[in-house]
Amino acid sequence: MRRVVTPELLDGLPATDPRALRARADLRRVNFIMGNVGIRSRALLRHHDETEFRSRPLRLVELGGGDGAVLLPLARSWSARGVAAEVTLLDRQNLLSAETQHAFTALRWPVTSVATDVFTWLNEPAPAVDVMFANLFLHEFPEQPLGALLRLAARRTNLFIACEPRRSPLTLVGSHLLGLLGCSRVTRHDGVLSAHAGFAAAELSAHWPRVAGWELSEQPAGWFSHRFIAKRTAGSGADLSKHKLKPKTL
Repeated sequence: MRRVVTPELLDGLPATDPRALRARADLRRVNFIMGNVGIRSRALLRHHDETEFRSRPLRLVELGGGDGAVLLPLARSWSARGVAAEVTLLDRQNLLSAETQHAFTALRWPVTSVATDVFTWLNEPAPAVDVMFANLFLHEFPEQPLGALLRLAARRTNLFIACEPRRSPLTLVGSHLLGLLGCSRVTRHDGVLSAHAGFAAAELSAHWPRVAGWELSEQPAGWFSHRFIAKRTAGSGADLSKHKLKPKTL
């Protein structure tokens, strides 16, 4: 299957549009079926020492974090392990509700929603964060801006974990069956597009900067997901230069 990226309906809907509200609820079910919470949690457990983050809050950013509802189950799981975190949800719209914000805060995971373009935020000179998540987000970018995004992310984090659609016949078949889950027309439409825009083999690794100091892992996860992990090795500090990388086209 050739990778094809097409703009999705949800991205063009206002935050308060009833179709957008239902589609975001659909996405919580889709993430559950894909097992993305468990995939990300296991990746975090494997690549970070929990004891380190019982002594200080984990600095965590989610690109395309939306309303935070997909990250909340992971926060509950890790809070039960005694880990606290400071969370930033990066999205083009501020979708974080007071209820979800309170749920994070109760776990000792205070959360901030930042409404801005991902390239604008990644270009800002700032200290690297501990963990950067991308969940069903990277597949929305064609090759050139995707490469620019990952090069910028490498300068802003010590651990990058992405959970994306796997581009495969099975995922494509599953995307055509989203109606069986009660998903809306928007989600059914976007699900098929996501299946075509997903990843396979080592496509994300190919876009990560080819410099020393990184360990990369990329493979299928679960039935429909594709997992990518980039971990900065010990002793290799984050590059916090102010040089900006921007895609030529979006």
